[in-house]
Amino acid sequence: MKPEVKRAPWLWSLILVISGIVLLLDNLLLIDFDAGAYWPIVLVLLGVQILLRGDIGFSWQAHTFGITRGSIESASIEIESGEIDVRLRALRKPGRLIAGQYTARSRPDLSVRNNRAHLQMRRGKTWWLSLADWDVGLAQDLPWDILISGYLGMLDADLSGLDVENTTIASGLGDVRVTCPEQSNSTISARSTLGDVYLAIPNTSHAIITVKAGPFARVYVNSERFDRIEPNLYVTADHDIPENEHYTPATLTITASTVFGSIHIT
Repeated sequence: MKPEVKRAPWLWSLILVISGIVLLLDNLLLIDFDAGAYWPIVLVLLGVQILLRGDIGFSWQAHTFGITRGSIESASIEIESGEIDVRLRALRKPGRLIAGQYTARSRPDLSVRNNRAHLQMRRGKTWWLSLADWDVGLAQDLPWDILISGYLGMLDADLSGLDVENTTIASGLGDVRVTCPEQSNSTISARSTLGDVYLAIPNTSHAIITVKAGPFARVYVNSERFDRIEPNLYVTADHDIPENEHYTPATLTITASTVFGSIHIT
């Protein structure tokens, strides 16, 4: 599908119009304008541009598109975001493999083999001043392997509604937030070196959580929902299991780790 490019932000158009009027009046000697005294205004306008659009460029970040699922039966995605924030979620509408908004040139590279798709998004392919967040929506009706890494941006993965098998989310300085899927046999690893790790586990899920906290880290666990069975091991409390010896509940196997941040499990 051809990418959709949004119109350039109104701020730049307004700046050009006002600047042209001021320079014209100065040339006609109708006003006395010293451009050198007003250069800090440029910094203010650039700051407003980043706040409004998340980018300094005209429309480098404003690209949206979707890739249809076709005959894909399973998929994996690998995201290297650098300092850009990433939000991942489930798509509401069927028929698409992935959709969302991306910084220019960060459209996922797609390769398909034996009905399995592999997608890659690289921060290194984008312009270095493109700071717009990446909003990634994934198809709900096929299994996923997910790998997201960054060194500064916040990584927020809402896995509810997704069929995930293996998920690894890691950041150097940024926070990591994970909403786990319900009643799933998934393996999830969430870690940050200097940032905080937040895990939200549905009430209907059975989970085994291994916590790896550095000497300067803090761990906050909802004691009403989770039992501590070993110094660094927690399980969901009061999980109802039917009286059937042949029944094995779906279990989330989770590892949460940080060196200097905090771990929050709710």
